[in-house]
Amino acid sequence: MIKEVELIPLKVNTDDRGYLIVIGSSGRPDAPNIPTMKEVYVVGNMSKGTIRAFHKHEKLWDYFFISHGSAKFVLVDDRGDVGTHHEVNAFVLTERNPSLLVVPPGVYHGWMSLEDDTQMVSIADVPYNPSSPDEKRIPPDSLGDVWVVKGR
Repeated sequence: MIKEVELIPLKVNTDDRGYLIVIGSSGRPDAPNIPTMKEVYVVGNMSKGTIRAFHKHEKLWDYFFISHGSAKFVLVDDRGDVGTHHEVNAFVLTERNPSLLVVPPGVYHGWMSLEDDTQMVSIADVPYNPSSPDEKRIPPDSLGDVWVVKGR
């Protein structure tokens, strides 16, 4: 596992009205800790197989949650000083097993929708700056065919 990457199972609170999932908090003891939340957004992939992102940040921590559908996330550690340099991790996140994926700075990451109309909630600890974006992009196929879905 890439150092500082976490996959945190989320608690689903259910009653006769429906359910509630706390994605993250900056102090609540029964939720994943996100100390600084500066931006929250929803990203939708309309078609199964669509790949988004594949970039890394120098400063920003990312927190990902699939609110609808399912997605495969691929992460590659590009930090030379943590002991997991060049390690590749893949995770499947789904609304049916709610989890929060924590990605530290210096780790390339991207995601591919596994179902039509997949929606992801992303939380960042640094706001996006369009005049100086904190991202370095690489092509999604840079590491070969990491997007293959096994078992199909």
